[in-house]
Amino acid sequence: MSRILGVDPGSLITGFGVIEAIGNHNRFIHCGAIRTPADDPLEQRLRGIFRGLSGVIREYRPEEVAVEQVFMARNPDSALKLGQARGVAILAAAEADLPVAQYPPRSVKQAVVGAGGADKTQVQHMVRILLNLQGELQADAADALAVALCHGHTRQTLAHLGGQRGARR
Repeated sequence: MSRILGVDPGSLITGFGVIEAIGNHNRFIHCGAIRTPADDPLEQRLRGIFRGLSGVIREYRPEEVAVEQVFMARNPDSALKLGQARGVAILAAAEADLPVAQYPPRSVKQAVVGAGGADKTQVQHMVRILLNLQGELQADAADALAVALCHGHTRQTLAHLGGQRGARR
């Protein structure tokens, strides 16, 4: 069993989701979003993200962290801010001595929906199904849970492949 914190970084809204991966089964623990005021300077928003994620790590005690990688946005300034928010998320994990895995958005969608070009509503729908959740799920929290699910699936697949290789020898 492994407790995984998934993070969908953003300079205004950073989604987070905590699951427990037990073999092929995943159990929902908690999710939410850290919201920072748009009129605050970037350094204040980054501090808010760091403090928020550090608090989530202290409260839910994940053993691993999975962060969505930056995709190249149309606006270079937005991409830079997103990268800084992602760096703060990685720093929060590093400060807690947690290993960090990083996944591109297409890989996350592929792992959860089965299609790398899936849209946000498809991701939300599959996260609800995979974690047996009822009701609406906030988009940033759903994306973060999808990152955690992707990591759990990747770990399980690699462990299975490692076991197969070991059995052949």
